[in-house]
Amino acid sequence: MVTTTAVPTLASGPGGLDLAGITASESSLRRFLHGLPGVDQVGAEARVATLSTRSIKTTAKAWAIDLAISMIDLTTLEGQDTPGKVRALCAKARRPDPADPTAPQVAAICVYPDLVEVAAAALAGSGVKVASVATSFPSGRAALPVKLADVRAGVAAGADEIDMVIDRGAFLSGHYLAVLDEIVAVKAACGDAHLKVILETGELSTYDNVRRASWLAILAGGDFIKTSTGKVAPAATLPVTLVMLEAVRDFRDATGRQVGVKPAGGIRTSKDAIRYLVVVNETAGDDWLDPDWFRIGASSLLNDLLMQRTKLTTGRYSGPDYFTLD
Repeated sequence: MVTTTAVPTLASGPGGLDLAGITASESSLRRFLHGLPGVDQVGAEARVATLSTRSIKTTAKAWAIDLAISMIDLTTLEGQDTPGKVRALCAKARRPDPADPTAPQVAAICVYPDLVEVAAAALAGSGVKVASVATSFPSGRAALPVKLADVRAGVAAGADEIDMVIDRGAFLSGHYLAVLDEIVAVKAACGDAHLKVILETGELSTYDNVRRASWLAILAGGDFIKTSTGKVAPAATLPVTLVMLEAVRDFRDATGRQVGVKPAGGIRTSKDAIRYLVVVNETAGDDWLDPDWFRIGASSLLNDLLMQRTKLTTGRYSGPDYFTLD
């Protein structure tokens, strides 16, 4: 079976990786993905446990907190979302701490496609990106034309970024080429918007599957790989993020192209966020310590980061509702 969708941006790799050959057929793609080194589960979990004990204090902690704030995709993805709620969240994204203009803006606001226009208007000129979930988020269970219409609607409404979900059923059934073709088609529908590919790692069961899905999404041209929709448990975990970071690191080593990583769901405290930054630095390197290459999908994390930031500057805590409840 020959792929029906071209991968023009990935036809070859300067590091010697024959990307055109890898994606030429189901058998070649399967051979490549199943030929990736297996993940040492014990080793990966031990590695992140060790890195999680790192003590980050004083100026380094202040820097890490501001960096984490600047990496947040502030998210609301509920059926009860309203234009008013989105506008309020956008105001918070632009000025996270109303009492302190030195607090950095977040990276993006993430909403459903029908609220993109509201978010784009509220964020105009701010530099905060608008991200739209798409492709029948969170299940991904729809025909491709429906998914592509979802993407185009988000982009037309003003989305700078599209967060798609892969077809986990196809992936787990071993239909890798179908998954790749769909990602490539979505990427084409994005136009100038960046594409984040959600793997929904909580449904992939094994670290080996996470590694394969990461490479598959990268080969298809994804600009970011993202752990989760936030609707399935477990969502983001440090070991899974480690595996994904290894994939983007190894891909850049092989091809020269850098791809971002976004853990999403379940990251609620400053300690959690700083642990992720340590894992990023120690796994992929400091090139990824930038909102262009690492994001954190969260709805409640920002308040805790702001509380810790205030504590560092004033010596006392403010309650989470001081910064508005989300």
